[in-house]
Amino acid sequence: MNKLFASGFVWLLLLLLLARLGAAQTLPAAKTSLEGEWKGPLPVPGGSLPLSITVTELANGTRFAVLSVPAQRINRALLTVDLKADTVIFDSQELGCSYVCLRSADGQQLQGQWRQQGFQPVGLTLQFTPLPPQPKTAFKFPPPYRVEEVSFTSAHDNTRLAGTLTVPSGEGPFPAVLLVSDLGPQDRDATQGEYKLFGAMADYLTRHGVAVLRLDDRGVGQSGGDWRTATPLDLLKDTQVALNFLRTRPRIDIAQLGIIGVGTGANLALEAAAQPLGPAYVVTLAGTGLPGYEVMAQRPMLGFLKAGEADTAQDNATRRRFRLQQATSEKVAELRAKGANSAQIDTYVGQQQMRQRAADKKQLDARYKRQRPMMEIVRHTADQGQAQAILLNMLRQQQPDLPAEQAQAIVTDMTAAGYRAYLDYVPTANLAQLRGSLLLLHGSEDQQLQPANLTALEKALKDNKRAQARRLDGFNHSWQAPMAEWPLINGQPQPVVSPQLQLLILEWIRKQVKG
Repeated sequence: MNKLFASGFVWLLLLLLLARLGAAQTLPAAKTSLEGEWKGPLPVPGGSLPLSITVTELANGTRFAVLSVPAQRINRALLTVDLKADTVIFDSQELGCSYVCLRSADGQQLQGQWRQQGFQPVGLTLQFTPLPPQPKTAFKFPPPYRVEEVSFTSAHDNTRLAGTLTVPSGEGPFPAVLLVSDLGPQDRDATQGEYKLFGAMADYLTRHGVAVLRLDDRGVGQSGGDWRTATPLDLLKDTQVALNFLRTRPRIDIAQLGIIGVGTGANLALEAAAQPLGPAYVVTLAGTGLPGYEVMAQRPMLGFLKAGEADTAQDNATRRRFRLQQATSEKVAELRAKGANSAQIDTYVGQQQMRQRAADKKQLDARYKRQRPMMEIVRHTADQGQAQAILLNMLRQQQPDLPAEQAQAIVTDMTAAGYRAYLDYVPTANLAQLRGSLLLLHGSEDQQLQPANLTALEKALKDNKRAQARRLDGFNHSWQAPMAEWPLINGQPQPVVSPQLQLLILEWIRKQVKG
């Protein structure tokens, strides 16, 4: 950013506007909408700079916005949104600047003044353009960074791995991260229906100066091999090979390589950090602390989703939880109307939260009790045919309505070589040798891991002075934002990667790079 705005006051003014604008609307969300693209020229000494603000309505009635300034190669920078009376306020408190404006009677303009501490106010008018229909592709516009399709070989078993490397514009060298996926077949974007965790994360980090390598899993997309036969050791070697591939790239800062891993990918990242030539830093998302057979007994599906398939069970659970939260909010409003005081309302909300936590624990415990014996069958029955016959019988007793084809697919996955190897995998075995900085993130709404599992990982790293652990409210195992933050697409909430999560990871990476 310093290079971008080194030319003086013109670029300084723009920097202050670009950093973070918040749209605040005073009219009720149900009666008026700011959703769309607002475009206009920002007056600067000697001319003007075209900019646009894109506002998206969220499921909870608030708004999320992004800023684009093509002349400065700034595309879809994150914005926050606030509301006040009949005035729309764009504000960045940390930079001491704001844009206070009114919407025209026909709703087609925002007219007001841009204010910056130490400078005279500047008039700014933005014109409204409706958003186009949502595309099926991951991103609407060509990104402002380099995109390269890459491939290399994992030499230990001659498996070809393919993926996408995104590198920020400029000469670099840039810090870089490798994204490592959870168990099961996943493409390079970690696609679940329309939700793309790795695609969104790679786009965000690269726009903000961090190169990202993401790969198709073995046997998925353009990668060779078979994910069913890949053991944790195979996947660890793949991770090490991918790190070495990044070290061959001319615009990558070799000293600033990191890994962001999800689920089992988080544990592979930790294992890689305990090996020679490991990463400088690691971010774990829902890493595990118990042996593989304990982890798989907790997961809600004994089989795996197909690559790109939506996790409908998780989506339905998230929507049910959101409806319960809405019902609680409505009851709180009713209690206030009847004169309830703050203590009474806090007691009611606390009781509802306790009931929800108890229900979640009951569901997890029941799943574990049902599935744990199946893990032992797989671990101690070497004969493939016998193991599958026993598992099929257990599935029929547990789920009589389960289609035969689906039941067979589940037991095929469970008796595959990779699954068997993972059941004996101990993720905390090598953590004493771990190097580099660590950020352990866990979601409070993760219904695939019991709290004891996460506690075990934190305990294994409690003496590591460079490890930080945080539990984030509202996030599930796929790291989707709380449903209240989802944008409305065709009137329906659609899951997104939380801007707060992405910013948290970005800021932490920047601290490691500076350190």
